[in-house]
Formats: sequence, structure tokens, C-alpha cells
Amino acid sequence: MTNLEHKIPPPLVAVMCGLVIWWLAGTTPGVVDPYGVAQPLAVLVAIMGLVFDSGGVLAFVKQKTTVNPIQINQASSLVTTGLYRFSRNPMYLGMALLLTSLTIWVQAPAGLAGVGLFVAFITRFQILPEEHVLESLFGKDYIAYKGRVRRWF
Repeated sequence: MTNLEHKIPPPLVAVMCGLVIWWLAGTTPGVVDPYGVAQPLAVLVAIMGLVFDSGGVLAFVKQKTTVNPIQINQASSLVTTGLYRFSRNPMYLGMALLLTSLTIWVQAPAGLAGVGLFVAFITRFQILPEEHVLESLFGKDYIAYKGRVRRWF
């Protein structure tokens, strides 16, 4: 299964999981929202997701290191500031929040399976291999960072 490591761009994984959520919304029972809170909540969660995504990208750009998750070995610096003080993977967290937002918007509890699929796939085929590369590139600094900051949040 290592042939899937760093092969599929995480945004594409998120889109595919979003399609799974959309499909589940049409094929599984939904929930009734008599108070009309689902859409405003979905928008709030989506905004949070966009903040994490854009904040993560901006931190990489600011430190002039690669944002490309497929070529992690080209990382030129270890980013530990901004949102990276709270999560080692704010961009992936942002994508998971966007998928959660979609699940809330379509009011399909089964859509959480799509969010779980994203988290599981990204953890196994993107994050864990990234951690090995970053450990080899940045050594003790990265190991210390891993000890201070959680993988997701």
C-alpha cells in the first residue's frame, strides 16, 4: 500500500470524499432541522475550515517553503508558527472541517463517514509518510515539535 503514499493530492482526496458525502446524503436518511440552524452552522464551520486552510498556506509562503504535499522532500524549513503552534496539519484540518460543513449543510449524518474516510486516508497515506520525511530533513527539531503539537488538533 506504500504506492499510494504522496500520490494523490490532498485536495483531490477531499473532493472525492465530498462526492461520497453528497452521494450518502441522497441515499441515506437525513435529519430534520426545524429551527433552521444547519445552514448557518455549516457556514460557520466552512469559514473555520477556510481559515485553517489559508492560514496554513500563508505560513508556508511566509517561510518560503514548498506548499506541495506531493513533494514534501523539497521542504526548506520547518514551519512551527501561526496555526502550526496548535496543529501540525492545519491545511488537512481545514479540509476536514470543509467536509464536516458539507455534511451539516446536506443534513446527512451518514456523511460523517466521508469525513472519517478523509481523515483515515490522509493520516495513512499523507501525514505519516510526511512525518518520516520531515524527521529525516529536520531531525531533533521536528521530533521536539511533534512532542509539543498534536497531529490534527
